Amino acid sequence: MKKPLLLAAALLVGSYLTHAQQRPAGGGERQASTSTAPSKDDKSGESIPFNPDSFVVTESEVTVKGQRVPYKATTGTMPVFDEGGKAIAGLFYMYYERSDVKDRGTRPLIISFNGGPGTASVWMHMAYTGPVLLNIDDEGYPLQPYGYKKNPYSILDVADIVFIDPVNTGYSRPVSKDVPTSKFFGVNADIKYLAEWIRTFVTRNNRWDSPKYLIGESYGTTRVSGLALELQSNQWMYINGVILVSPTTLGIERGEASEAALKVPYCAATAWYHKKLPADLQKKDLTDFLPEVENFTINELLPAVSMGGFLDDAKRKAIAAKLARYTGVSEKEVLQNNLNMPLQYFWKELLRDEGYTVGRLDSRYKGIDRKDAGDRPDFNAELTSWLHSFTPAINMYLRNELNYKTDLKYYMFGPVNPWDRSNDQTGENLRQAMAQNPYLHLLVQSGYYDGACDYFNAQYNMWQMDPAGKLKNRMSWKGYRSGHMMYLRKEDLQKSNDDIRDFIKKSTPKSNQPAKY
Repeated sequence: MKKPLLLAAALLVGSYLTHAQQRPAGGGERQASTSTAPSKDDKSGESIPFNPDSFVVTESEVTVKGQRVPYKATTGTMPVFDEGGKAIAGLFYMYYERSDVKDRGTRPLIISFNGGPGTASVWMHMAYTGPVLLNIDDEGYPLQPYGYKKNPYSILDVADIVFIDPVNTGYSRPVSKDVPTSKFFGVNADIKYLAEWIRTFVTRNNRWDSPKYLIGESYGTTRVSGLALELQSNQWMYINGVILVSPTTLGIERGEASEAALKVPYCAATAWYHKKLPADLQKKDLTDFLPEVENFTINELLPAVSMGGFLDDAKRKAIAAKLARYTGVSEKEVLQNNLNMPLQYFWKELLRDEGYTVGRLDSRYKGIDRKDAGDRPDFNAELTSWLHSFTPAINMYLRNELNYKTDLKYYMFGPVNPWDRSNDQTGENLRQAMAQNPYLHLLVQSGYYDGACDYFNAQYNMWQMDPAGKLKNRMSWKGYRSGHMMYLRKEDLQKSNDDIRDFIKKSTPKSNQPAKY
């Protein structure tokens, strides 16, 4: 299936990736930096060479919707430059280009990040939009033998994709231990250096004329929301679309009452999934049932929680009864938590009588604790399940299919702490970018069973970003019957990728259509 095209003139010495003269994807020759940063990822005391500027190229193909899609995959590292033009880090990336496209100028480019902060791009790469797909069952659970296959739902038929690993994720590293981590590890530092890197990537690969899209998952939504404005303001690069997969709060303030109320529709969805609701609610379909809970949340619960201890006793009891009815926990538990049950407790309590906990990022998953007592689960059931299948697959795929060979550890989660979370204005950044750019559209994708970045808070983000209602015709939200990584469920994988296709089509302007209000 895979045919090596070019090893970018990089020499493989033993199992180390070393320096050589290279040919960039856009043509022409350049000399790689001769400096390397030693890494001790193997904990053995030996230094593993790291080249911040190298790549290999392979060719392959995938069949999407019955159509053969040949593509070129460029895998490697590209430098992060400081203000003086000196390389201070190398970012690992995987760049997929459909190879039978003649007019690259009209071909959309998707720039993809995952989150954490501190996690690699492996998740959406290997399970969502990329040309290969994790070997899992139809609901997302691990299978052995571990591995991957071609992805018949990839969006590579309609767009090229680059998956990017920020510093200390994947194979990305600083070039020296002397480089201050403050250059990378913080909401705004992250946005600034990644915008510079994207500019370099777009220039090297001759993609300035292409329609461009940012997609981020989880903390990646914070990242790309900030990047939308940073790219416009300081790189003069204008984006056609931003796709937020399981978004964070984007720096949009929540009061205590809002935080208490907005999570309840997620809890109701989880209780419905595990069949913990009264029969009259359980017999309804999920999307028929949730609007009732959402209406209660906004019109009854939020005002009630806002009143705190001054809420009338009869009203408090009535609200507690409804919360118990919608969330599957007892009225007594609700009252003991002052109408505001912590999510950790909910994950422990919902299936306590069955001896299970439910997952945080995807509450369809069950865990087993050392003891049934307690107020929080021992571990995140869903995350351990995912690492089961993703970690072997990405390590196998990079070496065996993309021909990228190094002894560095591929950081599924890397060391990025302390992370500076101050001055997070990324929701407002995205609003400003949309206001300034009539071409820019927003798509938000959420799983109903995601307890970390829940679907109702994602909708709340949109309401608060656009208080005047002047941008809402360029904003859309889609919900799926799975969790944080909704694409792990086969039915949602197909639907969510089709939603991206439709979004790209909707947000790509017609030829010579002016960007104006």
